[in-house]
Amino acid sequence: MEKEKNKEKEKKGNKTNSATTIRINAEGQQLGRLASKVAFCLQGKNKADYQPNKVGETTVIIDNLLKINIPKKKLEQKIYYHHTGYIGHLKEKKLKDLWEENPAETFKSIVRPMLPKNKLRDRRLKKLIINL
Repeated sequence: MEKEKNKEKEKKGNKTNSATTIRINAEGQQLGRLASKVAFCLQGKNKADYQPNKVGETTVIIDNLLKINIPKKKLEQKIYYHHTGYIGHLKEKKLKDLWEENPAETFKSIVRPMLPKNKLRDRRLKKLIINL
């Protein structure tokens, strides 16, 4: 009887863990193309067992984010708007200013709208690790 229980425990313990880590070197890559690749991997669409209602076990690690290729024209012209809720309080910041303040958070804010707008989005973003 005990042998059967031990065999069952061994079978349960031998399950393969499909959690993977994808390491991406951002040096020389375009900002938008890298962000879309990261969003694709965070959803788990790069695996054969993709399910849209699951978070996925893929963790994406980005190295050398500061060496990414961002066109100078985009740094100057891309503007992000934020409304405070008061009349006339539409705040705007250029990509250049946001990138100088915190490049990791700026990159996460670029990847965020590329993920599906549902309850899993924040859980998927937690699996994004950025090394400057």
